[in-house]
Amino acid sequence: MAESPEHILIPVHEILSGGEREKFFSESGLKPEQLPKISANDVIIKGMAEPGDVVRIIRKGDVDKKIEIRYYRLVIE
Repeated sequence: MAESPEHILIPVHEILSGGEREKFFSESGLKPEQLPKISANDVIIKGMAEPGDVVRIIRKGDVDKKIEIRYYRLVIE
């Protein structure tokens, strides 16, 4: 699983492995085309993801920084 560079203003970006991807879609009932998209040329993931990958973005809560909020994006060209 590849991760994004660390910086206080950039949330963590992780590429799901094949097994994680299958588990995510199985448990969520979603299809890849239903996810919001992110470009493979996005500065944060450029060089670490390719079209078809799924990226998990982990952000801290606005009020309670102990809370992690997870978002998922499908990488497109």
